[in-house]
Amino acid sequence: MTPLAQSLVSPDWTLLRNLGIGLVVVVWLATAYWTFKDARRRIEDPWLIALATLVGLFPPFLGPIIYMFLRPPEYIQDARERELEIKAMEERLSRLDQRCPVCRARVEPSYLVCPVCTTRLKQACPGCGQPLESLWQVCPYCATEIPPGLPSFEDVSATQRRSSRRTTASDN
Repeated sequence: MTPLAQSLVSPDWTLLRNLGIGLVVVVWLATAYWTFKDARRRIEDPWLIALATLVGLFPPFLGPIIYMFLRPPEYIQDARERELEIKAMEERLSRLDQRCPVCRARVEPSYLVCPVCTTRLKQACPGCGQPLESLWQVCPYCATEIPPGLPSFEDVSATQRRSSRRTTASDN
């Protein structure tokens, strides 16, 4: 045996080689574990999580790179939060974009009457004159009891549908 070959077989080199192999195996398993943890945060289906973990495990060191190209672009939690934010924004916009139930013109929440078709939208408080919602029984501004009598938006819409049916029936 040559002196170089003898030095590579020595116990020192064997220990160093085994430590290097052990380190490579630990890093390989750590990347597979990272792939598993990341897949759980990005994928809901358990079978796809298992498949992603296997892709991260085999082939060594190339699997996590393949997984990074194929994984979903965002976390499940981020997608859910985005959906909730979109729903909240749509709800806020729908509250801001109020329309007259008869002519569909835009109206402000403080309007008592539609400025386009003069349909009564809200009742004014007899005490302070503030616009009142149809379900309120007491004015929140001055605590005056509200007499029933203002039709709700649904009542106005139903009246409009009935009157439009009458006009179409009389046109025929």
